Amino acid sequence: MKKTVASQITLLLLLLSLSITAVVLVRHALQLPFALTNENLHKKGSAFTLDRLIPAGFYIERTKTIQDVIAVRLRQETSALRAALQSIADLIPFRYRLIADLILFCFWTFLWMIFFRVFTFMGYGRALRTSLLMGGIMYYFIPDFSPGKNDDAVFLGIPSLIILIRGYLYRKSKQIMR
Repeated sequence: MKKTVASQITLLLLLLSLSITAVVLVRHALQLPFALTNENLHKKGSAFTLDRLIPAGFYIERTKTIQDVIAVRLRQETSALRAALQSIADLIPFRYRLIADLILFCFWTFLWMIFFRVFTFMGYGRALRTSLLMGGIMYYFIPDFSPGKNDDAVFLGIPSLIILIRGYLYRKSKQIMR
């Protein structure tokens, strides 16, 4: 018993140290000067350069860091299609967009539920949980009526939370049975 606890603690400490090291290295890399780093990557003939991070129509000074360029890139709208969809979506009242998003999510969930019940031997509960998660994943990747990440997070988070709670309750009931 003590050996397994010690090995689990060792693995957790290893995971923690790797996570801290990754955070420190990423913070250091983000503080590097963008222009100088990109030039060095080009000189070495690297397959990965920082050219994709440069926003269109943006002048990069020598003092800008990689973090500054990424922040500007994330603030800008990335495509004309997204801007057009946003302008059309703004014409629809917010309440109706939410209802349309919910119907779209339920549609994908229903299709996955049919697939799991017809082509697998899953029970209704497991098929429902899995189809909710798969419906959320489909909703995330397919264009919807309210562009943004909040609705995607909700439609992915709630099924994930249901699965986690079900797993917790299952383990708890198994411990009680022992």
